[in-house]
Amino acid sequence: MVTLLVDGREIEAESGMNLLQACLDNDIYIPHLCYLENMAVAPASCRMCFVEIEGIGRPVTSCTTIVKDHMKVKTDTPAVRQLQRTAFRLLLSVHHVDCKNCHANKRCALQNIAKLLKVGLKPKPLDRYLKDTDIDDSHHFLNYYPNRCVLCGRCAYVCLNRHGKSVLTFANRGFDTIMSFYASQDAPWSLCEDCALCVEVCPVGALSLKGSSPI
Repeated sequence: MVTLLVDGREIEAESGMNLLQACLDNDIYIPHLCYLENMAVAPASCRMCFVEIEGIGRPVTSCTTIVKDHMKVKTDTPAVRQLQRTAFRLLLSVHHVDCKNCHANKRCALQNIAKLLKVGLKPKPLDRYLKDTDIDDSHHFLNYYPNRCVLCGRCAYVCLNRHGKSVLTFANRGFDTIMSFYASQDAPWSLCEDCALCVEVCPVGALSLKGSSPI
């Protein structure tokens, strides 16, 4: 075990654990979207989990930082919050905010992050770049909402880890990037019929089982 100081509070964590998980295990919330517990390699793609560490001259992503004994961490500094708000506003620029009609309402990661950062979900001025397609219902068992998706990759990660093959993958580039379904002999869509793990781990309600929830 190692002992570290986070926002003036002493906590303990297992040696080799990443800093984000250590904080979450001790009820210290750091905004994050792409990270899931027990990931072998944290993607650090959402750029939300920044912290400052004494001795390091710039904020770092906590999901890729391994805890060290006597490490001193700050999660709420002006530099950290500026980076997080910038990343959050970029996410909102491609997100259709329609909470009342979303099945993730009241349990959405974006709502929680907005509250922490004191940023509205419809900040002005903010140009929006939404996809032309509101819903992809091409899958036999799932619906996908591209304009809710934050491209965290959790769905593809858990699908791959549960089944050994994933029926979900990133497609396209830039503002046109989406999660896409593909079926193969090794990973047929029938895997999804009794699974729905991707729906459970989605932080923003971008996936739903057909017939299970209103849109």
